[in-house]
Amino acid sequence: MSNDRSVKKQKSIKTIGIYLILFLFSFWTVFPLWHIFKLSVGQADLNFTTDLSFFPSAWSLKSYRNIFIEVPFLQWIGNSLLVSSTVTLTGLSLASFAGYGFSRFKFKWRKSLLFGMIATQMFPVTLILLPLFVLLVKLNLNDTFFALSIGYSALVLPFCIWQMKTYYDTVPRSMEEAAWIDGSSHWVTFYRIVLPQITPALVVVGLFSFISAWGEIMMASVIIQNPDLYTLPLGLKSIQTGSPDDIGLFAAGSVIVTVPVVILFILLNRVLISGFTPGGFYSFRVSTGKD
Repeated sequence: MSNDRSVKKQKSIKTIGIYLILFLFSFWTVFPLWHIFKLSVGQADLNFTTDLSFFPSAWSLKSYRNIFIEVPFLQWIGNSLLVSSTVTLTGLSLASFAGYGFSRFKFKWRKSLLFGMIATQMFPVTLILLPLFVLLVKLNLNDTFFALSIGYSALVLPFCIWQMKTYYDTVPRSMEEAAWIDGSSHWVTFYRIVLPQITPALVVVGLFSFISAWGEIMMASVIIQNPDLYTLPLGLKSIQTGSPDDIGLFAAGSVIVTVPVVILFILLNRVLISGFTPGGFYSFRVSTGKD
C-alpha cells in the first residue's frame, strides 16, 4: 500500500510540474497579445506607460471606431483578401498537381527537385527580393497585385508541394488501379477518388498559403509603392507615427487582423492535426529513398 501511495504521489507531483510548465509557457506567449489588446481598448496615455498591470485603468473603444474612420482600413482588408485568396487558390491548384506528379511518376531529376524545394526554405526571403524586384521591373509588373501574388506563391509553393506529395504517398495506388480497370480516366480518378482522400492536406496547404500572404510585409514593402494597393500589414505600418492615438489605431488594427486567423485555427484544429501527420519522418524516408 505504501508503494502504491508513493507512486501516486510521484505521479501527482509530476502532473503538477507539467501543468505548471505549460502554464508558464502559455502565459509567456499570451501576455504580449493581451498587452496589444489592452493598448487597443485603453486610453491614449496608456501607450507610453511602463505599467504592466493586467487590465487597463479605463476602457475605451475609440481606437476601434477611428480605425474605420481615419484610415482606409476596409480598403486594406479588401486588398489583403484579394491577394491572399489568389495565393491560396494558386497554392492549392499547383501543389495538388505537382505533388501528385512527384508522388506517382518517376522522372529524371525527381529527387533532386524535391530536395531543391526543401533547400529553398532554409534561406531568408531577403535573398530573393532584389532579383525578384529587378525581374518584375523589367517585365513592367512591379507595383501590382499580380506581382505580389507571384512573389507570395513562390514563397509558399515549395512547402505546399512537399506537403501534398507526402500525403499522396499515403493513398494506396490500388484504389486508382481499381478505378482504371473499371474504365475511369486519370482525371476522373484523380478528382473523384484521390482528392477526397487528401482533404486534411488541402486544408493545411490552403491555410498555410492564406496566412503567409495575409501577414507578410517584407516582400510587400518592396513590390507595392502605391498607397491605394496597400495590404493590411503595409497599411498598419503606414500609421506608425509614434503618437499615442496612432499606437492605439495600430493595436486595434492588429487585433482585428488576428481574429480571423485565430478563428480559422480553432475551427480547423482537428483537420490540421491529421493533415500534418503524414508529413513525418516515415513519409520523408519513403519520398527520398525507398520509392
